[in-house]
Amino acid sequence: MNLVDSCGWLEYFGEGSEASAYAKAIENTEQLVVPTVCMYEVFRILLRQVGRSGALEAFAAMQQATVVPLTEPLALEAASLGESQKLPMADSIILATARVYHATLWTQGAHFKGMAGVRYIVKI
Repeated sequence: MNLVDSCGWLEYFGEGSEASAYAKAIENTEQLVVPTVCMYEVFRILLRQVGRSGALEAFAAMQQATVVPLTEPLALEAASLGESQKLPMADSIILATARVYHATLWTQGAHFKGMAGVRYIVKI
């Protein structure tokens, strides 16, 4: 399983310099989980950058994978990880989701660098 952090989705949709690095995970929707917090972050940023129509298209593409809502058990796991790893809320939810689903987390987030189960991609 794979989980692509919001930054990876934004690279992919924006055809950024690292878009191809995320394509393998994003395009294999059978093995992809998407936390609803990533959907929120990506939609909000794209709404500002490309407008409602483009943001909705991206949102629909994200729905092709397994969407994971924030449940009570996941919230507890995220809070525990956030405290132990000193992560912000959204990143805690994303990491907890990856761990619960035994997914590789694909990210450019420097605070994830070196963590088990993380595929860190250097932003050029």
